[in-house]
Amino acid sequence: MVRRTETHVAESNAPVGQMGQLYLAAGERVGLRLWDEEPTKSRKPVSAREYETVGYVLEGRAILVLEDKSVELKPGDSWLVPAGAEHTYEIVEHFRSVEATSPPARQGGLDSTDRLGGRQFGPDDVMA
Repeated sequence: MVRRTETHVAESNAPVGQMGQLYLAAGERVGLRLWDEEPTKSRKPVSAREYETVGYVLEGRAILVLEDKSVELKPGDSWLVPAGAEHTYEIVEHFRSVEATSPPARQGGLDSTDRLGGRQFGPDDVMA
């Protein structure tokens, strides 16, 4: 029997994470989150997380820097960030996307910016 943790989450009631993400429905093995972000003058800090992430762009554009590759993300594109891979995003224009993480990023504090297992680097460490 599969135990569900959150069977229905309305966007208007979704909990907000430390990085501005909205946590949507989640089960034991996968969780959804929604990003709605404005452009910034610099990339986000480089991070490496313990979970795998797949995403889908609903609107806007961003640049995903995944280890040594840069990829432009635009509406209709999907992407994968493997667990443990160093990556960052640069938001180019208002960006709205949905991501699934496995295991759920919210579970056990895996999304915490101060979690020891998830490496986070400062702006000076961002890849060129």
